[in-house]
Amino acid sequence: MQYYTPEQAFTKLYRLNLVLITMNRVGYLSVFFAVIFAFFFLPAQAQYVEAFVPRHLDDRIMMNLADSRTPAKTDFYYTMSKTNLYGNALVPAGLLVGGLINNNKEMRQNALYVASSSVISYGLVLLVKKLVKRPRPFRGNFRVIPVYIAGDYSFPSGHASSSISTATALSIAYPKWYVMAPAFLWAGSVTYSRMYLGLHYPTDVTVGALTGAGTAVYFNTIRKRVQ
Repeated sequence: MQYYTPEQAFTKLYRLNLVLITMNRVGYLSVFFAVIFAFFFLPAQAQYVEAFVPRHLDDRIMMNLADSRTPAKTDFYYTMSKTNLYGNALVPAGLLVGGLINNNKEMRQNALYVASSSVISYGLVLLVKKLVKRPRPFRGNFRVIPVYIAGDYSFPSGHASSSISTATALSIAYPKWYVMAPAFLWAGSVTYSRMYLGLHYPTDVTVGALTGAGTAVYFNTIRKRVQ
């Protein structure tokens, strides 16, 4: 596969962005495809991620978290990490069931919106993981001891992406404090748990969370135009 230099890639990215902005008055679609273009045509290796955030800073945070572990906290964050799949599935499922029972079209549409945001966000993360191939923290530094061994690559965090996407989409659909507070409390706990358990660097969860939130916001613009 041919790689462009950063200058060539950003020139092509800029031109592509202009074309897509012209085709799409809102411009959100252009940003979405431009990001995908950048991932495909920039040399995607772990050292490019670490060029922005010094590796030693990530490692220091991970070792401090490992030193602060207690059995009670470890059990709690291990459980929170495991709730990610259930939360991402049960939230849209609950909205769908509620919409069917009450014959509420808006609730059914919100179920599709939340589910789509989470699934697409997670799909983007899987794509980037395969391209970047950043090792897990415990594979890059023997002093980082994980609670358990996870496979695949580290950057970005799929748990952070999908949980934050679900929380963001749900909060956009129902902008009430009693919805937003528990949604982000859950998503934040899931996201933090990935660092606490020694499975993701802070940069992994940060980019994952931004991907999740961005996907939810993007799909909301699509939803508004369709309605």
